[in-house]
Amino acid sequence: MAPRLQLTSVTLGCADAAALANFYARLLGGEPNPSDPGWAQLSTESDGGRFTVNFEFEEQWTPPVWPAEPGHQFASQHLDILVDDLPAAVDHALACGARLAPHQPQESVRVMFDPAGHPFCLFL
Repeated sequence: MAPRLQLTSVTLGCADAAALANFYARLLGGEPNPSDPGWAQLSTESDGGRFTVNFEFEEQWTPPVWPAEPGHQFASQHLDILVDDLPAAVDHALACGARLAPHQPQESVRVMFDPAGHPFCLFL
């Protein structure tokens, strides 16, 4: 019999863990929990349950390029964030410090970049 496994969080590398945790706290709500200069967490709760994003200092942090380009660091993962009003969610993300990606591949999705350069998607 297989052991019980439960996915509880995702960890994002960055140059400033506390600053990125604060950005996502403004975006998603909640209180960031920085435990030391190189590590912070943000737990969010919704009807879908609890999800934690960890932020870890990476000394050699290089922001990814999206869409991918040959010879550049690419985004191997991203966060998907369900919204009920896409234009309002984009405005909110911009006010929190996100940037809108120049390339938008779908009408019901907006690709954004957090302050560290990670892409994330707001979607209906």
